[in-house]
Amino acid sequence: MLWSTCFSEESIAYPRKSDGIRSHFQRDFDRLVFSSPFRRLQSKTQVFPLPGSKFVHNRLTHSLEVASVGRSLGAMVGHYIAEHLVAVDDIATKDFYKNHLAYVVASACLAHDVGNPAFGHSGEKAISNYFVNHAKTIIDGQTLESYFDDHQWSDLINFEGNANALRQLTKQYLGKHEGGLGLTITTLASILKYPCPSTEVNAKYKHRKKYGYFIADQEVFDIITQKLGFIKDPSGGNTYKRHPFVYLVEAADDICYSIMDMEDAHRLGILSKEVVSSLFLKLILQIEPETHLATAKRYETISDDNESIAYLRAKLINDLVQCCYTTFIENHQSILAGTYNETLMSSLDQRVPAMQELITLSVEKIYRHPHVLEIEIAGYNLMSELLQLYIPAALSKIKQPQHKTILRLIPSQFTGDLESESYYLRVMNILDHISSMTDIYATEHFRRLKGIDISTLQ
Repeated sequence: MLWSTCFSEESIAYPRKSDGIRSHFQRDFDRLVFSSPFRRLQSKTQVFPLPGSKFVHNRLTHSLEVASVGRSLGAMVGHYIAEHLVAVDDIATKDFYKNHLAYVVASACLAHDVGNPAFGHSGEKAISNYFVNHAKTIIDGQTLESYFDDHQWSDLINFEGNANALRQLTKQYLGKHEGGLGLTITTLASILKYPCPSTEVNAKYKHRKKYGYFIADQEVFDIITQKLGFIKDPSGGNTYKRHPFVYLVEAADDICYSIMDMEDAHRLGILSKEVVSSLFLKLILQIEPETHLATAKRYETISDDNESIAYLRAKLINDLVQCCYTTFIENHQSILAGTYNETLMSSLDQRVPAMQELITLSVEKIYRHPHVLEIEIAGYNLMSELLQLYIPAALSKIKQPQHKTILRLIPSQFTGDLESESYYLRVMNILDHISSMTDIYATEHFRRLKGIDISTLQ
């Protein structure tokens, strides 16, 4: 790839050029902020169950914070590229990196979680495992898996929120705009952490750990990769190397969830102030030893527990941003060439061993906390039950009365392919509906359909 050709203001829907003061990269950010998929993140679980009066993160506040960090990374890297890696007379490219890369990265950060279903990763697992567990279930005289070819089945038994994000952002739902939100292909490229199909996943490689698009969205994926000159993976198939901007979006996400989950755990009383502050100060000491003493002294002057942890969190995030910026610049050639097989944060493992301590503590005390496990199990069961109601109804050739009734509950925007000859597209429309549900809506919908609570209908 080339720094001068790996960006474009074109969208999936139609070619377009800048007009007026706002660039289309800035418009990407604005469109996302006002979009329904982004707004729904306010009622989707980040890690902890949404606990009413307790002040913890949901998917929306997480995405806003990731966008803030990503904007900083984009501005820093963009300035360096413009000053040191772009020809002096290439005014247009210099302008992009100085003034617009920050918007691209921030926009991609806003969008990176819009494909996640309700209840976090347990929602993803519920969708995948529904198809695995019901593979041999008979619907109209044939097994569920027999309705699909191998690639389609691979998509379904490995449902992926990253691939669903691309779909949510670009699919023209019934009655909606062509090209979905109409984002630039540059912003879309920046969320493709895994530019490969489900049939070519290989955990040995960072860019193939998961997959980035459903076969239903092959055309969209091809437009992005071809117009921006993605590097083809020499292993063959339809896998590509990551776009350079992906590393910045990924780093912003990694920084925020690793640090912010600790702050939430402190607010909820899961981790003590002493445990969190000690670990944060140890990280600061290993990353920026010359600032450690001054940071520790200022921390001691803040008497409010939450504010003192917030101070250390802010200092630590700033230090990690600087580290990721330095790592990107040091490895910019291999990143551009597609040979960099690390993440910007994983490159810190040897230099900052306390990061592994943080990860271990998070797994043991946060991600395995009873409240977190309870919401995972409840969400898993709830999503599985909803799929059991909707999938047979969509696939059945001769609709039973209950099938017709359940399908009438689907919002009109998701009904476009329900009569398609392709059973795969029918199911994808069901998954569009199910995966767009918030935690609260999915719970209420389930309770009504199961007759557990009909009072809200009155």
